[in-house]
Amino acid sequence: MTINPYIKKIGLRFLVINIVFLAIKLFVDKDPNESYLNNTTFFYYFSAFTLFMLSWEINDWLVRQSKTKRAKNELLTHIYILCFTVIPVMIAAGLIYYLGIFEFTAFCGIKTGQDPWQIFKIDMFRALGLVVVFSSFNQFYWISKDKKELEVSILELKKEMMTSKYTSLKSQISPHFLFNSLNTLTSLMYEDRDLASDFVSRLASCYRYILDNREQDLVRLDKELQFLDSFIFMMKVRHNNAIAIHTNIPKAYHSNLIPTLSLQMLVENALKHNYYSKEHPITINIFVEDEQIVITNTLKKRVDSQESTQLGLDNIKKRYKFYSDKNVTVLDDGQHFTVKMPLLSAKLKKQLEPSLNL
Repeated sequence: MTINPYIKKIGLRFLVINIVFLAIKLFVDKDPNESYLNNTTFFYYFSAFTLFMLSWEINDWLVRQSKTKRAKNELLTHIYILCFTVIPVMIAAGLIYYLGIFEFTAFCGIKTGQDPWQIFKIDMFRALGLVVVFSSFNQFYWISKDKKELEVSILELKKEMMTSKYTSLKSQISPHFLFNSLNTLTSLMYEDRDLASDFVSRLASCYRYILDNREQDLVRLDKELQFLDSFIFMMKVRHNNAIAIHTNIPKAYHSNLIPTLSLQMLVENALKHNYYSKEHPITINIFVEDEQIVITNTLKKRVDSQESTQLGLDNIKKRYKFYSDKNVTVLDDGQHFTVKMPLLSAKLKKQLEPSLNL
């Protein structure tokens, strides 16, 4: 039988509160002339339980809220969480102790002597100290837990990234791709030797790029565009100019990073899943919009095309997930299929080097 995580958490906190309260009662507020089972003990036990459970719930809620926002300064965030945990809890503590000491003194059995305010101050300072300590330990718990989860996540994503990288590169160096290119080259040898020579040069350039970047999962956009230019040339020759691909990427974005071979993969997917001919060419546009590189193609799905497995897109999404919290957007309006990939900062690789070495 599996215990509900929330019930397990409440049970653990209930145990901690009882241990701390008992320790304070035995070693701090020890009075041999008084019984432990009296109204005063019940009042302080009730107040301690209420305040500590309240502080934990508020602290947990603030921590969860902070996770939804990417804070620039984590130290300030934790100070903020601590302060906004203490404030409402101390207001509640003030109300409870005021009622117990000043309004219901006889019922709670609190001996106030000649200065009830002194007891009120002591109780408030004690509550403040304990709430700060408990909240701080709770935040340290969340920090250590998040660190472990992050390490596990990074290791898993690193494995996925390596698998995705291998799958991507393997698909580009496949015998099928080489076979089609050689078939095209054979035809060109008899038809246009100059074009055949250029085709061989572009084919060599493609494979050189793949081999040179097989260990790099991110590459500068300008390098990817140079490779894509050779790939597009080969596809236009192979498909007898039945494709029209237009790129418009300002030089200001050339130093940004994208996953290696991602543009080629998306162009190849468009050619794989759509019908096109010299009379009705497929149009693919590649441009930058809102710090994203956009790849959009006209839709005319092949009747005999198999259902897309989305492996190529999943490959790209996993690689982005490893390096950034920015998402890849996929849109299909029936006339155009569009993929938007965030452009990554050129500094990203250096920032993530410690994580990659875990």
